[in-house]
Amino acid sequence: MTPTVTASQATTPVPDRRLNLISLVLALGVFTTLLDTTIVNIALDHLQAVFHSSVARTQWVATGYLLAFVSVIPVSGWLSERFGARNAWLFAVGAFLGGSLLCGLAGSLPALIAFRVLQGIGGGMVMPITLSIVTRAAGPERLHRATAAVALPGLLGPVLGSVLGGAIIQSLSWHWLFLVNVPVCLAALLLGRTLLPATAGERGHRLDVPGFLLLTPAVVAVAYGISGISGEDGFAAVTAWLPLAVGAALLAAFTVHSLRARRPALVDVRMFARRGFGLGSVITFAGGFSTYALSFLLPLFYQQVRGETVLHTGVLLITQGLGTMFFVVAVRPVAARFDSRFVIAAGAALTMIGTVPFALADAHGGTAVLLAAQFAQGLGFAATTFPVMTLALSGLSHAETPRGSAAFSVVQRVGAPFGVAVVAMILQSLLDGATTAASQLAAFSGTFWWIFGLGAVPLVLAFFVPSEPSESSESSESSESSESSGKNALPEPAAEATDPAQ
Repeated sequence: MTPTVTASQATTPVPDRRLNLISLVLALGVFTTLLDTTIVNIALDHLQAVFHSSVARTQWVATGYLLAFVSVIPVSGWLSERFGARNAWLFAVGAFLGGSLLCGLAGSLPALIAFRVLQGIGGGMVMPITLSIVTRAAGPERLHRATAAVALPGLLGPVLGSVLGGAIIQSLSWHWLFLVNVPVCLAALLLGRTLLPATAGERGHRLDVPGFLLLTPAVVAVAYGISGISGEDGFAAVTAWLPLAVGAALLAAFTVHSLRARRPALVDVRMFARRGFGLGSVITFAGGFSTYALSFLLPLFYQQVRGETVLHTGVLLITQGLGTMFFVVAVRPVAARFDSRFVIAAGAALTMIGTVPFALADAHGGTAVLLAAQFAQGLGFAATTFPVMTLALSGLSHAETPRGSAAFSVVQRVGAPFGVAVVAMILQSLLDGATTAASQLAAFSGTFWWIFGLGAVPLVLAFFVPSEPSESSESSESSESSESSGKNALPEPAAEATDPAQ
């Protein structure tokens, strides 16, 4: 068992070896929750046939998960403070595990949708609590390395989910789409109980009820409105503009409430006024129009234009994940020595460059060029994502970390689907009236050019990012801090201790 950490100890970063173990455990939780989005989305057509249901009803298997996922992000910071971050993380993974098991045993579509909501409640809390734990454990000097370890699954999950989902549908029962999470979650729970630092919760820490009643419905309304944008009527659909308008009004009301609150609100909006956190959030939101939009568009391109199967499409997309891994393993240690502005700008430029071959592609041939372009995209994704996350989180104090992590996660989970929905609307408008293979190819080409143009937004914003010292100038200080703190930071698991939050 990991001893409970006092408030003074909690501000001291853990030794390097312990940080690596913590990052590994947290990565397990992040991986399984984000993998589950694409692994199910790619199987919606199959589930529609299994349950003899309409497209609209089957879509709630994905929509129900998304809405539940975003609804709990705002309250995750308070849960970390009230019950301790480790306890909150274990609860989140446990809820996701229970939802996964029930989904795998579901015998009807309504039951599956209900259990997906439970899954989403657990999954939505995992990432913000993970960021809170890793930010406190690593400290500002090593945050870039620790966030890379826990954010990597978020970039690889969509790619691997397509491959795994296609393989399961082709070779096994659909039940395994959900049961595959069980062993990963069990491992995360067992290791997390032992290795994650256990900070004491604050018993008298009250929930910001007015903020909860404003922010949670706001985020859900915005997410639901975004899901309606990709329909035939786009923003004109009542199911799109009405929830978006309601969500925007609630967000405005929450902003006023947060600025006037005497005690810290559910999310402190003042954080967005800070240059690092604010710019990091804007770049992350803008990434939905390029980084995440490509993850949506590429499978459609391979299947609808090139006639590839679901499984073969997933295999083709692996090179994108390889580009991301290459950055983490080989490029990141070198990139950390340069100003983050240039690393982020280079990542955005690589993503744009990797889009061009798809905008110029034919229906046949040139596969090697496309695979190389995907590698460049994956490299660009990582070069943009990791420094931006570090930029946003490194300036948070110990007390601000839970709420700051929740705020950043809200931006991530709203920005990504919003960008995807807008790109889907662009594609649909270009496909309208496309009756031939050539016109369909032209529609995809035009959409890729849109993504290329929208990718310039994070490229320009990168040059407004505040400069920072290189890692080489910090590494000696970091190592000295780690060595000196190793004796008085979070103790190694040794003896049982009582956690006041339990």
